[in-house]
Amino acid sequence: MRRLLLLASAVVFVDTVFYAAITPLLPTYVEQLDITKSQAGVLAAAYPAGTFLGALPGGWLAARAGVRPTTLVGLALMAVTSVVFAFGESLVVLDTARFVQGVAGAMTWAGALGWLIGESPRERRGELIGSAMGVAIVGSLFGPVLGALAAELGPEAVFSSVGVVAVGLMIWASRTPARLPSPPPRLGALIETVRDRSVQLGIWLMIIPGLMFGTLNVLGPLRLDALGAGTAAIAGCFLAASALEAVVAPVAGRISDKRGRRAPAIVGLAASAVVMVLLPWPDAAWQLAVLIVLAAPAIGILWSPAIATMSDGAERHGIEQAIAFAFVNVAWALGQTAGAAGSARLADATDDHVPFLLLAGIGAVTALALRRGR
Repeated sequence: MRRLLLLASAVVFVDTVFYAAITPLLPTYVEQLDITKSQAGVLAAAYPAGTFLGALPGGWLAARAGVRPTTLVGLALMAVTSVVFAFGESLVVLDTARFVQGVAGAMTWAGALGWLIGESPRERRGELIGSAMGVAIVGSLFGPVLGALAAELGPEAVFSSVGVVAVGLMIWASRTPARLPSPPPRLGALIETVRDRSVQLGIWLMIIPGLMFGTLNVLGPLRLDALGAGTAAIAGCFLAASALEAVVAPVAGRISDKRGRRAPAIVGLAASAVVMVLLPWPDAAWQLAVLIVLAAPAIGILWSPAIATMSDGAERHGIEQAIAFAFVNVAWALGQTAGAAGSARLADATDDHVPFLLLAGIGAVTALALRRGR
């Protein structure tokens, strides 16, 4: 189990490093490519849009061909698209590379996390999910550092290195034992699973942090840039935010194993709603940076209980965990795409206050509904 946890963690680490590298680079691309805030939002949203498209095919492939082949296909796509993004010089090429990278991410996450969860005992599921998510968050922690390096040294060498690491992970995964795939689930079983109230709750609890992080990762760096912060300062801000989030994720997973899935979810929803209310108001870069650092761990509390809730529901219906993680990918991608592209568009049409306050309301209402329905 330890070896498999290390492999799954390494896979999601590399994926999130490349995904999060775009954050401090958004102001640079806005300037170099002469694009609007909405177009920057589309660039950020291209990755989760690809994840949405690849989520269900990735889960089906993992259930049909096995978790290891699915992981290998995802890593191969990651290697190719990271190099394409490194040398891309137009918005169309960059958007396309990010989109296909999202498809690759859907496959690596469905394969690697389905692999891990399928082998884990139920009483440790939240803990193991939290550990893997903690490493993924560390990846998002180093993503802004990678982006800052790309801004200083050039994207060609920096992003091409991601492709080299992906090839190394392919070799590691190919040498790791994996169980044979289960028979594909019946359509009726899938429909029953989606209709399960706990699965629906898990999906909604995945959409919410996707919405919040999608919004924060676009509007946050653009606002910091407008307040005078440079690329290095923006990267440092998101680095500190991800560091705190990485500490919180395993703790939330262990609590969800011991106290139930809803208790940490309610705390995360309430805390993130408070921070969302505060985020639009600072008029100094350091004030906004402090709020961003606090926002990440507050939102990140939701990951482990959301994934564990969906995993538990899938297990009750006899669904392969890779399929369950396809639902996770769909939910995350919906939230992240709507948050990145939708909030940027809404902010362009109004101002930054509107999307942040809207998300605060969603978090608060969901927390109240969960508390009343316990």
